[in-house]
Amino acid sequence: MNRYLDIQPEVAAALAEGKPVVALESTIISHGMPWPQNAETAFAVEQTIRDNGAVPATIAVIGGRLKAGLSHDEIEYLARRGQEIPKASRRDLPMLCARGMDGATTVASTMIVASLAGIEVFATGGIGGVHRGAETTMDISADLEELAQTPVLVICAGAKSILDLGLTLEYLETKGVPVCGYGTDELPAFYTRRSGFGVDFRADTPEELAAVFAAERGLGYKGGLLCGNPIPEEYSMPADVINAAIDQAVAESAAQGVKGKKVTPFLLARVKELTGGDSLEANIKLVLNNAALAAKTAAALSALR
Repeated sequence: MNRYLDIQPEVAAALAEGKPVVALESTIISHGMPWPQNAETAFAVEQTIRDNGAVPATIAVIGGRLKAGLSHDEIEYLARRGQEIPKASRRDLPMLCARGMDGATTVASTMIVASLAGIEVFATGGIGGVHRGAETTMDISADLEELAQTPVLVICAGAKSILDLGLTLEYLETKGVPVCGYGTDELPAFYTRRSGFGVDFRADTPEELAAVFAAERGLGYKGGLLCGNPIPEEYSMPADVINAAIDQAVAESAAQGVKGKKVTPFLLARVKELTGGDSLEANIKLVLNNAALAAKTAAALSALR
């Protein structure tokens, strides 16, 4: 086992016995939602995974240790400290481990820790991608590179709709990352179910999704697989409403000179304000929906082994 990695006993036992385990990120706890909704959502997501037959493994860096599975107190600690916890992507892990610091893991770093622990399925809200205007800013999320090199199945509600979804799919195609739509032929657009951009293949059951990922592993591919799971219909937001809010938030971030790691938290917080909080409710519901599918897919994957 990696010298910097701690696997929670329940998670370690499940992995040793070949039982389904689902990884969860911690940036959504510390940076994605305000207190106390962040803690409430984190606990609800873990319970949803249990209710659907798998063991949850929320991932973070605490005291310089990579944690695959957190206790109740550790989740509450991350939730209460919120944005005081550094946002940790691939490039941040060595420094955090060396200095004994805390970190809330992004999609990329969660994939890294999950792979180190032997966890193959990961549920999140939405992945990062190619930002609008990236042709001049070169602002492209490390999540896309991680999908190209780390063998984890990532289930999400698509790329965050604050991004350029067309360019995000082009980047994933260049990197050879298979992109699935669950019950859809389009990449979901996070708050809304449709984006207008097609995916590589469609899966209509957890068993179909698990079979494709198992085949990818069997072929020796080194990267992962991305599955876009649309937000439930009843919580989907009107595209014109959310797009107008996003356009305004993007313009404000540019005017205020927001850059780097601060861009996504700024945009999500501003969109929440502009939509009267509706986007926060949608965010919570889509994460729970992804957790349920991830647990069922992890169970189907375990049955194939």
